[in-house]
Amino acid sequence: MNEQLNELRAMAAHAENRRTETGIPRVAMVQGAIPEHQLAAVYEPMVNLILQGSKSMSVGGQTLHYDPATYFVMSIELPAAGVVRPSRTGEPYLAVSLTLVPALLAELLADLPHAAQEPARESGFSVAAVTPQLLDAWVRMLRLMKAPADIAVLAPAYEREILYRVLQGPMGWMLRDIATPDTALARINRVVQRLRHEFAQPLRMEALAADAAMSVSAFHRHFKAVTSLSPLQYQKQVRLLQARTLLITAGHNVTSAAHEVGYESATQFSREYARAFGMPPAKDAARLAAGMR
Repeated sequence: MNEQLNELRAMAAHAENRRTETGIPRVAMVQGAIPEHQLAAVYEPMVNLILQGSKSMSVGGQTLHYDPATYFVMSIELPAAGVVRPSRTGEPYLAVSLTLVPALLAELLADLPHAAQEPARESGFSVAAVTPQLLDAWVRMLRLMKAPADIAVLAPAYEREILYRVLQGPMGWMLRDIATPDTALARINRVVQRLRHEFAQPLRMEALAADAAMSVSAFHRHFKAVTSLSPLQYQKQVRLLQARTLLITAGHNVTSAAHEVGYESATQFSREYARAFGMPPAKDAARLAAGMR
C-alpha cells in the first residue's frame, strides 16, 4: 500500500491550507496544519482519507483519531472541531475527501445483492483502516486531475467503486442506513436537515420527533446516539458556527450576528461563543480575519 499512498501524496501535494477543489465532482483535498478553531465547522457527509500526518475529530463528547491509511466516514452533517498534525518527520498533513450523496448510494445499493441483516447500530461517524482495493480506486480517481477530458466518463465509475469498497468494510452499514429511508439513521438525518435550515428558530421538540416518526423520548435517545449531541446542543453549535461566519465574512457586529442566528441576548451569545471558541466573538473574528489576509 505504500506505493499507492506515495502516489496519492504526490497528486495531493499542491492542495492549499483549506478545502481545495480537484475539478472532479465531489472530490476535494487539503494540505497543511490548520489552527484548531479554524477547523470548527458543520462538516458535510463524506469519506475522508488521510494520506499524511494525522487528525483528531471531536463531535459532542466523542473524539476520534486517525492516521495515514485510515479513512473517516461522516454520514450526516455534524458540527465538529478538528486538529491536524504533520507527520513525525515534518511533512504536512494531507487528505482527500469524497462528499456523500444518499441518492447515489441508493442507486448503488439497488444494483448489489441484498446484504445480510446486521445488528442495529447508530452513529453518524466513525474511522477504519483503508484497504489496498480502496486505495487503488482513489489512485485512479485522482489521476483524473491530469486527464480532465476523462472526468465526465470515468469519475462516476470510480466514485461508485470507492463507495462499493466502503460498503464492503466495517462502516458499510452506515452508508446503507443513510440511503435507506426507514432506518433510524435516515430518520434522524431528516431532522438534522431541518435543524440545519431552521437553526435560528425555537426548537419544537414534538415537531422534530414527529419528523423522525418517533416518540419524544425515543427521538432524544436516537439523536444523541447518532450525533453525540442533544438536539439543543446541535442547534447551539450550528448557531455559533453560523454567527462566526457572519462576523468574519459578512461584516456583522456582535449584536447583529447574535440576533441573526436566533439569540435574544447578545450577552448570552458572547458567553457561549467564548466557551466554544476560546475568546470573545469580536476578538476571535479579528484574529481569524487577520489570518486570511
